[in-house]
Amino acid sequence: MSAFRVPRRPAASLLTAAVLFLLPIAVRLVPGPRTVDDAYITFRYARNILNGSGFVYNPGEHVLGTTTPLYTGLMALLALPAGGPQAPFPLLALGVNALADAITCLLLWDMGRRLFAPRVGMAAALLWAVAPFSVTFAIGGLETSLYVCLLTGAAWAHMTGRRTLAAACAALAILTRPDALLLVGLLALDRAYLAWRRQEPLRLAELATFSLPLAAWGIFATLYYGSPLPHSVAAKLAVYHLSAGEALVRLLQHYATPFFEYELFGPAGTAVGLILYPFLFWIGARKARQAIPRLLPFILYPWVYLIIFSLANPLIFRWYLTPPLPAYFFFILLGADTLLRQVLPRLLPGAAGQTAVSLLVLIALPLGFSLSQWERLPDHGPQRPAPKMAWIKLELLYQQVAREIAPQMDGETVLAAGDVGVLGYYTPARILDTVGLNSPEALEYYPIDPQAYVINYAIPAGMVVNQQPGWLVFLEVYGRRTLLADPAFQSGYTLWEDLPTDIYGSQAMLVYRRNAP
Repeated sequence: MSAFRVPRRPAASLLTAAVLFLLPIAVRLVPGPRTVDDAYITFRYARNILNGSGFVYNPGEHVLGTTTPLYTGLMALLALPAGGPQAPFPLLALGVNALADAITCLLLWDMGRRLFAPRVGMAAALLWAVAPFSVTFAIGGLETSLYVCLLTGAAWAHMTGRRTLAAACAALAILTRPDALLLVGLLALDRAYLAWRRQEPLRLAELATFSLPLAAWGIFATLYYGSPLPHSVAAKLAVYHLSAGEALVRLLQHYATPFFEYELFGPAGTAVGLILYPFLFWIGARKARQAIPRLLPFILYPWVYLIIFSLANPLIFRWYLTPPLPAYFFFILLGADTLLRQVLPRLLPGAAGQTAVSLLVLIALPLGFSLSQWERLPDHGPQRPAPKMAWIKLELLYQQVAREIAPQMDGETVLAAGDVGVLGYYTPARILDTVGLNSPEALEYYPIDPQAYVINYAIPAGMVVNQQPGWLVFLEVYGRRTLLADPAFQSGYTLWEDLPTDIYGSQAMLVYRRNAP
C-alpha cells in the first residue's frame, strides 16, 4: 500500500481535524496577548508603514532592523481595516499566530496518517497545541508561529508532491525569517536530486513561485536599504559577549529536555534525555525515510539547525529554540510508537492494554510534562492561565517607564535603550538602539573590553557621551561597569527615575535625562 494513501474514515477524520484545529486556537486565546519586547519592534515598523513614514523603525532612517519583512507587511495589511496606525497589533498578531499554529497541528496530524501512524500525528499535533515554546511566542506576538507553519507546510508539500505549494511555502518562510534557508536548502537539494533522476522535472511555475517573491523583496530591499541582508543579524553577532560553545550547550540542553522534563528529573533526566531522545528520533527517522523518502529534509532539519547555530554561536534567545520542535516531536514520537509496536505484543497480550500503554507514552506523559509548565494564575500580567515561560515582567516595567516619560517627548526627542521594543512602541521618540539592531552607528562602539560585561550585554559609555541622546533607559546591569563608572556620562546626565528590580541580576531600571547644555 502506498505511503501517500490516507485511510478513509471521513466522519472520524473530520471530527479529529476540527478538534486539532480549534484546540490550539482556544489554548492561545485563553492567556491572551503577553507580548514580548521584540514583537513591538515589528509593530513599530508596521505602524510606520501605515502612517506614511515608510518601512523604517525611525522616520527618515532606511535601516533594515527586522528579520521578518513578511510578518511586518502582514501586520500592516491586517491593521488597515482595524484602525490603521492605531490598530491593536498584539491582538492581530495573536489571531495570525493562533491560526498558523492550528494549521501546523493539522499538517503534523496528516503526516502521521500518511505514515499509517495516526496516533503519532495526533500526539505531535496535541503537543504542539499546548507546548510552552509554541504558545509563549504565539501570544508573545512574534513571527515564530507563522514561520514554523510555513516550514512545516513546505516539508509537508514536498512530501506529498505538491511542488508549487512547497515552493511558495519555502519562499514565504525565507521572507519570514532568513534562517529558513536551513530547511529550504535541504528541500532544494532533495528536489534537485529528484529532478536529476528525472523522476520529477523542474517546471517553470515551481521556479517562478519560489524565485519571484524573493527577487521582488531583494530588489526593493537593495534599493531602499542598500542591502537585502538584515542589519540586525550582524549587530547581534557583534554586540553580545558569549563564551565559546555557549550556543551548543544551550541547544543540547534543549534537545535533551523537549518536554521540560528537567523540572521533575533534574540533571539526571537531562543526561538520560540526551541519549534517549536522539535514539528514539533515529528509530522514527528510519521508519519515515523507508516509507516516504521525501521526508529526509524534515528529518535532517533539527540536526542541521543544531550544527549551524552551534557554529555561529549567537546569543540563543528563547524563540530560537522553537523552529526544530515540530520535526523533533514528530520523529521522537514515531520512534517511540515503532518500539512499542514491537515490544508490547510480547508483554501485553490484549489489544486494549497495548493501546492504553501507547496512549500513555505517546500522549499522556509528554502532554503532562508540557502542561506542568503552565500556571493557572501568573504572578504578573493578565491573571489567566499561561505558560510559565510567557514571562513579561521586563516588558511591563518598560511600559511603566514609557507611560511616565512619553508626555515629555516628541518626534525629535532621542531616546537610547538596549531593549527598544516597548519603549519604541509606546513613546513618540526617535530611538537610538544601543544594541545596533536599528541604529548602525551604535556598532562603531563595539567591541568593548570583555571586563565591561557583567552579563552578556553592556552599553558602551562612549556611545552615549558622543551621540548625546536626550533620554537613556537601561537595566542597571547593562551599565554597571560602563555608564555608571564613566565620569563624562555622570556629569552629562541626571538620574530621573530609579525603579528597583532584580531582572538579569540588576539592582534597578534606571532612567537618565541629559542635562541642559
